[in-house]
Amino acid sequence: MHNPFTEVSDSDQDDIELVHRARNGDRGALEKLILRHQAWIYNIALRMVFLPQDAEEVTQEVLIKIITRLSSFQGECKFRTWLYRITVNHVLNMKRRGAESQPQTFSTYAAAINETPDLDLPDPATVPVDVPLLVEEAKIACTTGMLLCLDRRQRLIFTLGEILGVSDTVGSEVMEISADNFRQCLTRARRDLYQFMNNQCGLVNVSNPCRCPKKTRGFINEGHVDPNRLMFISPHLQRISEVAADTVREIDDVADRSYAAIYRDHPFLTPSDQAQWLRRILDRPDVRTTLHLN
Repeated sequence: MHNPFTEVSDSDQDDIELVHRARNGDRGALEKLILRHQAWIYNIALRMVFLPQDAEEVTQEVLIKIITRLSSFQGECKFRTWLYRITVNHVLNMKRRGAESQPQTFSTYAAAINETPDLDLPDPATVPVDVPLLVEEAKIACTTGMLLCLDRRQRLIFTLGEILGVSDTVGSEVMEISADNFRQCLTRARRDLYQFMNNQCGLVNVSNPCRCPKKTRGFINEGHVDPNRLMFISPHLQRISEVAADTVREIDDVADRSYAAIYRDHPFLTPSDQAQWLRRILDRPDVRTTLHLN
């Protein structure tokens, strides 16, 4: 898969060629251009708002901005910088929705986890998917939810710099801050999250009693995990560590990197029916008028 965040990449020229063709009314070129970046925007949005349906809504909002502003791209910077600046500005300033509507702190999140009772795993005969998938769903839902305890800026920089492995050079370009500022913000986000997980999560510190298998049925009972509609996990998926394997990594600033491996092992998700809803966007009258699509 195309990775737009590699520090050394020849893909920007491919993007610019597609931009040129799209601005001349080539619908196929525009579809190809958007599909190169759509899943990356979606995976950023998902970690900002938690729920996949909200992330799809955010992604569509960003794509409409990108498509309708395409004529304003003049090549003063790399296309990926221009595109992800639009993404960054949108997710930092968008209305709060879904899981983000109720502000979360690490202390309230720990209390919610601790109040979830430790229970035996469900009987395999009573659930529609394999029990290990439910445990994995609980783990990813819980650790993704932890990100909501960071403020938006921290959450975004952590998503870029830690989860997607974006370098301080690329991260500072899209965030429109200095590389030093990007590193400092990333360091604070890493340390806040590590401190919480080291004190709470059994995945990071084995002395902590919290275990994903023990919490899975409680999460199901409370509606955080739906066996009939898994949000994050499927039998066949790509991990972020695979999709972003060639991204430049930062120098480690936390001695224990086990928490980071958890997030790099999260699935790299794609929006449902992404080609179909991209076509719906392209059929909008304002989009067609703006780009004179064929």
